[in-house]
Amino acid sequence: MSAQDSQNSIAAKPPINWTNMILFTATPLAAVTLVPLYGFMVGYSAVHWVMFVCMMGFCGISITAGYHRLWSHKTYKAHPVLRVLFALGGACALQNDVFNWASDHRRHHQHVDNNDQDPYSAGRGFWFSHIGWILRNYPSGKRDFSNIKDLQQDPILQWQHKHYLALVLIMNIAVPAFLGYIGGSIIAGLMLSGVLRLVLSQHVTWLINSLAHMWGRQPYSDKSSARDNAILALVTYGEGFHNYHHTFQWDYRNGIRWWHFDPTKWLIMACSWVGLTSELKRVPALAVESARLEMQYLDATERCKSLANADKWRARLEAEYAELKSTLDLWATHQQQWYDAKSSQIHDQIHERWERLALRDSYRQARYQLKLRRQRWHELMQGFANISGSAA
Repeated sequence: MSAQDSQNSIAAKPPINWTNMILFTATPLAAVTLVPLYGFMVGYSAVHWVMFVCMMGFCGISITAGYHRLWSHKTYKAHPVLRVLFALGGACALQNDVFNWASDHRRHHQHVDNNDQDPYSAGRGFWFSHIGWILRNYPSGKRDFSNIKDLQQDPILQWQHKHYLALVLIMNIAVPAFLGYIGGSIIAGLMLSGVLRLVLSQHVTWLINSLAHMWGRQPYSDKSSARDNAILALVTYGEGFHNYHHTFQWDYRNGIRWWHFDPTKWLIMACSWVGLTSELKRVPALAVESARLEMQYLDATERCKSLANADKWRARLEAEYAELKSTLDLWATHQQQWYDAKSSQIHDQIHERWERLALRDSYRQARYQLKLRRQRWHELMQGFANISGSAA
């Protein structure tokens, strides 16, 4: 192929998906015109706004906890009742059925940032990764269910796939109309719980495909464009910790710290207390800390290159890194031994109380050593930051 032919091939745009083009053009226009117009002329009651918020949460959680963490990544197992609710909420969100959504998402993770194979590659720009990939029939978005054979065995997902259009109409017209009727105005229900909720819930999800790959930090890996962004987490039900998710996609959590805003994680965990979810997968702390440490080490190594005494700083950095890694491994070993010792099976095997106490003390000592090493490492990182700032 000549260079000219290659350029023409790149410039040629795929055919427009007219169904999506009309739908995703008409609904935002209605949201910015009809919704405020009705509010100005007639008004919305507090009941209508409460129902709007509830529908937003229902749709959002159905996508994050259901479509994403349950079916796309299989980070936990869910009771059939919960799976039916998520299937209904996903139809309400109008983001395609689970088969199509999960297939696209698994390819996204497999080929992330590959403009030819990632269905919504951020490498093709904000517009494409946010909504552009839906509006045209791009080759990267070609339907291929070969990667969801496990999901195709689920009778609930088979039912949703078969009756998707009917479910969409029921959840986006009948349900909002009924909620509006309860609140005293069917039209108000259609405007808020129908149109406005639909548009906002869709664009909130799409922010993860677009902005979460462009704005934020990369504390765990730089192998993809995914970023951690606590601000995005506030509006995406915890999905904003996207760098962690792309690094450890099998974890049911996105925000792993207790203070991380991740209502999807909290819901999954709370449901496990009443038997609605089970087998919640968590990445071991050692893997998480090792990934974070490696990223800090790589960043510091780059900073060393611009320092006056680069060799001296690099030697100190490597020594501290090796010591911290060794202490981290030691802590993980003692932690596992101590947790095993607390289990009933191991308790039966360890008859002497002093042996259990010895394991506990070893674990506590390793934890204390790790704390000291982390402090030294943080001081070193702060020193690099100060020196780099002074040099700049």
